[in-house]
Amino acid sequence: MFHRCWLLLSAFLLFGWHAALAQSDTLSTPLYKRPHVSRNQAIALTGERDIRDVFHAFFPRPVEVDKDTLSLSADRKFVWIIPAPGYTQQTRGLIQLTGNVSYHEQDANMSTLIAALSYTQNRQIIFTAASSIWKAQNRINWVGDWRLMHYPQNTYGLGIHTSTRQPIAMDYEYLRFYQSALFKVRPSFYAGLGYQLDYHWNIESQNKTQEVTSISDYSLGVKGHSISSGVAMTLLYDSRGNAINPERGFYTNLVLRPNLKLLGSDTNFQSLLLDVRKYLRVTDTGNVLAFWSYNALTLHGNPPFLDLPSTGWDTYSSIGRGFIQGRFRGKDLLYGEAEYRFGLTRNRLLGGVLFTNAQAVSERVTHNFEKVVPAAGFGLRLSMNKVSRTNLAVDYGFGADGSRGLTFNLGEVF
Repeated sequence: MFHRCWLLLSAFLLFGWHAALAQSDTLSTPLYKRPHVSRNQAIALTGERDIRDVFHAFFPRPVEVDKDTLSLSADRKFVWIIPAPGYTQQTRGLIQLTGNVSYHEQDANMSTLIAALSYTQNRQIIFTAASSIWKAQNRINWVGDWRLMHYPQNTYGLGIHTSTRQPIAMDYEYLRFYQSALFKVRPSFYAGLGYQLDYHWNIESQNKTQEVTSISDYSLGVKGHSISSGVAMTLLYDSRGNAINPERGFYTNLVLRPNLKLLGSDTNFQSLLLDVRKYLRVTDTGNVLAFWSYNALTLHGNPPFLDLPSTGWDTYSSIGRGFIQGRFRGKDLLYGEAEYRFGLTRNRLLGGVLFTNAQAVSERVTHNFEKVVPAAGFGLRLSMNKVSRTNLAVDYGFGADGSRGLTFNLGEVF
């Protein structure tokens, strides 16, 4: 029954592939890139405001009349560097320096680079950089996910029937290097190759004061070090235009990753990632209904423990709002989410979201999906940059097992 329901959900989202292909250019193109409406015209028409406008209202400055400060021209970049405190369940309090670069080349989608350096109350040091760079006419899309971390963190075992009452403390260093080049096959459709490396070292696992060498009878990668190294073969369809905060469009990303000892991997194993998203603008004021299906599967072999699919370990650490990162882990993970995004003020300075999600992981012995765990929550949005539509996102989620947590993001969660 579970598999049937999940297939129906996936089919519903994948139907958007055909709908997206059938959409007119006007519908699949963001407002600021339509030939008859520039982004600055759209902002003038809607009266949108961001945090800079609030600052300038209190501290006015002379404005050069002949300079179009709102036009997102091909030779202009928008750069934000924001120091800020934050909080997540897995880090507790943190101090973070976040940078966001947004720009677009001629007749291309919005390119983004989001980087962050954090130090947390749990003595974690985290550097992340996620990029999606579109070349002119969208001929090539460079996609990157880089991380360097010192990351003590609790884990809770394998499968869905686990508890937060008996965590196992893990401490390790982590290097992630994912980089792919995708080439246009037809409008909005891409195929490409890349390389993905997950390297963990100085791994130590403890149950209170006792050293642990296996978790849920799984020993690979629980102590010492682990390396997963493989080629990434990718198919991508993306009609969103602006990945920071899509108003409409469709996205699907299929990645097959064979990890090979030949490339330095500890074991030979194959994984498959299917990431599907659909965005619908449901009101004239810009309210959006968004759907997300994220599925990470192990097709063959045994990944190291820390490379098994897990809550909150996607590219932007977004899946599973309402649960602590690493809460559920298994060889296979299925995840679905729906979110309604709406404005709280007419000028779009403030907005809100309502979301619900559900996830399941396979069991250690049977490899079956035995239970679906839901969560729900709400969030507040503050417009940081009205041109790139970048928001500061603050969300609070509630998980079915009593979990709850506050999260901060620069940009939408998906």
